Amino acid sequence: MAALFWLKEAPVELFPFFHLRYVENTGAAFGMMQNGNLWLIFIMLGIVAYLLKSWKELCSYGEIVKWGCIFILAGALGNLYDRITLGFVVDFLDFRIWPVFNVADSFITIGGCLFVISLFTCKKEQGEKK
Repeated sequence: MAALFWLKEAPVELFPFFHLRYVENTGAAFGMMQNGNLWLIFIMLGIVAYLLKSWKELCSYGEIVKWGCIFILAGALGNLYDRITLGFVVDFLDFRIWPVFNVADSFITIGGCLFVISLFTCKKEQGEKK
């Protein structure tokens, strides 16, 4: 994210509906838990630990769940890295009608959506695959 520090000077308009804007986010989504960096680090560590511990079982529910886990892990680890090294998460994607977010946030959202889709489409695989 260090490559984005040049955005501190001023946002860059790529399209009328999309800007690159540097935001130091010390909270979670939608402004929740502002200045709660330490709590958020522990929460993310817990989520990562759970997903890694449950990896084999979760993957037994199929490809959608597996990819949901991969996206959530990637996003959580990306944001966790920022929080530990910088003390905040760098958000930079600004669609003007939505709060500014980053790629890791998108990955977490995609993973969560895949989990929801799997609730309606996946059943635990029985036995071993041949």
